[in-house]
Amino acid sequence: MAFAPTFFHTFLETCDRHRDNLAFIYRVGEDEFRVTYEKFFEDVLILARAFKANKVRKGDKVFILSDNRYSWIVTDLALQALGAVSVPRGTDTPPSEVEFIVNHSDAEFLIVETDKNYKDCQALIKSLKLKGVFIAAGSEKHSWFDKATSYAELLENRSIEPKDIEWFRGLADKITPEDLLTIIYTSGTTGTPKGVMLNHANIMHNVRTLPPLIRLQADDVWVSILPTWHIFERTAEYIGIATGSCLVYSSIRTFAADLESYKPTLVATVPRIWESLYSKITTGLKKKDPKKAKIFNLLVRVSAAYRRNARVLRDQLPVFKKRAFPLRLADKVQALVSNMFLFLPNLLAKKKLVLVQEKFGGRLKGAISGGGSLPPYLDEWIDAIGIRIINAYGMTECSPGIAGRGFNCDIFGTIGPPVGETELRIVNDLGEPVPKGVEGEIQVRGAQVFKGYYKNDEANENAFSLDGFLRTGDLGRLTLTGELVITGRAKEIIVLASGENVDPTNIEATLSMFPFVQDAVLVGQDKKGLGALIVPDLEKLREFVLEKYNQVLEETEGALRDKQLLDRLREEMNKLLNAKKGFKPYEKLQNIHFLDKEFTLGEELTNSFKKKRHVIEKKYKDIINRLLK
Repeated sequence: MAFAPTFFHTFLETCDRHRDNLAFIYRVGEDEFRVTYEKFFEDVLILARAFKANKVRKGDKVFILSDNRYSWIVTDLALQALGAVSVPRGTDTPPSEVEFIVNHSDAEFLIVETDKNYKDCQALIKSLKLKGVFIAAGSEKHSWFDKATSYAELLENRSIEPKDIEWFRGLADKITPEDLLTIIYTSGTTGTPKGVMLNHANIMHNVRTLPPLIRLQADDVWVSILPTWHIFERTAEYIGIATGSCLVYSSIRTFAADLESYKPTLVATVPRIWESLYSKITTGLKKKDPKKAKIFNLLVRVSAAYRRNARVLRDQLPVFKKRAFPLRLADKVQALVSNMFLFLPNLLAKKKLVLVQEKFGGRLKGAISGGGSLPPYLDEWIDAIGIRIINAYGMTECSPGIAGRGFNCDIFGTIGPPVGETELRIVNDLGEPVPKGVEGEIQVRGAQVFKGYYKNDEANENAFSLDGFLRTGDLGRLTLTGELVITGRAKEIIVLASGENVDPTNIEATLSMFPFVQDAVLVGQDKKGLGALIVPDLEKLREFVLEKYNQVLEETEGALRDKQLLDRLREEMNKLLNAKKGFKPYEKLQNIHFLDKEFTLGEELTNSFKKKRHVIEKKYKDIINRLLK
């Protein structure tokens, strides 16, 4: 199959081939709107024409401050048509970061989502010499002194003549694969945001290689809740458009209802969303009917055990070193005998767990989890309830696809093999490739890899190896059959005063199994031991304390500082951090501390819900020092 040279070419081809297909479904208030590809084409044309009339030209940088909405993707395609470069961010971006990005990117135009966003940015707008300011969902008229134009004004003339269509289609001839499409500023988990430059060739690599992983078809329906500007969600929308499928814009608030209502075949999420769903389902059941909750958990354990044994029999678990045939045979015999006893209980579990699948609409063929690997307990739990997880790994610098456990890979507990047209290697501290099974830094080379950071020579020098591989900064190892397992992040490794290295991710994932743990951050750099900063769900904490210790947790500030209670809870956590689960003796918690504020997007969390450790450690420096004297 021949692929178009740029994404704008792809958009035009899809609109021709699937003009009557539904492209998007979205709500404004209580009203639902359905957009066909024919209407999508018209909307992009009209907005591109309006932008051209307002002096937006090829190569111009356009800063977009907006959250998920249909007008976002229309704006994106209109800018692509003109060859302009989008610089997107969500509305929860702190003002200081907005100012930095607008200035650093040399943005000449500014697009904001609402009148409120415009007012919030007025001081910044006055300090810049912008060529134009547009408001996507603004009031219809703005005074001349505002220097802003709403989309309502821009799109007053919706008439389209044949010469407009000819002009619009002709724009494709002026765009090349090497043209810059967007500059996405990373969310800054390790410091100042860096502008990732992605061109059409980078994006088109993902458009070519990702659909086969998920068997994407024109009749597929997505439900979307991630930030549209973020590369994972944006690429999901791009491959959806390329295939002619339909995307439903949802929200955290309406997600559960939209799953049942629209019955999607695909959802794209990040691990944090699954952690939230796991907690919601398990604690909700327990609260509603403790006996049914126990039965449900038993059924999940039966299903998980049966599936694991089946994978042992089919050689579908990761293998990092060769084992003698008698040992492999013994494992298979044990798995076979276990499954003979579990056969009937598993049939019952399968029948009952269909009810959970119906909560996801009943048609879900795959749920894509990207941005990082799922914690093992969560991967196993989702699989046990009968949902096919497509565990994906990527980063903004790779547009984002690097590897994925799609329908082409059955090796559970891995991220799968590299996506098509991609070289992936694991190297040691000296940059030398290591054998399969050995941990090291993940490095990538392929057409999806960006050309560099905008105006940041120092970062560019550090980003690539001498032979052109991108240094991801992530740690991992390959199975003997070539699947990737992520083991941590080099920059997140905690080095204790004793010199022991601790990867915080597995410990934090284990702590999140407690229903009252909304968030957990492991701390202990240069300390004698480890501690955890915990964001609690107070209601669930009270329930846990009452059930476990027959103790009423008072609604006072001091209740969460009770040393006896903290020690008890720490002991419960340390029971899970045991040797049988692969934890070392020094990976126990010395102390825990409950925080009185949730982590927020744009501050302690990136827009893909990753924790900004440097921000958290700086903010709670005094608490950490007291915690680990």
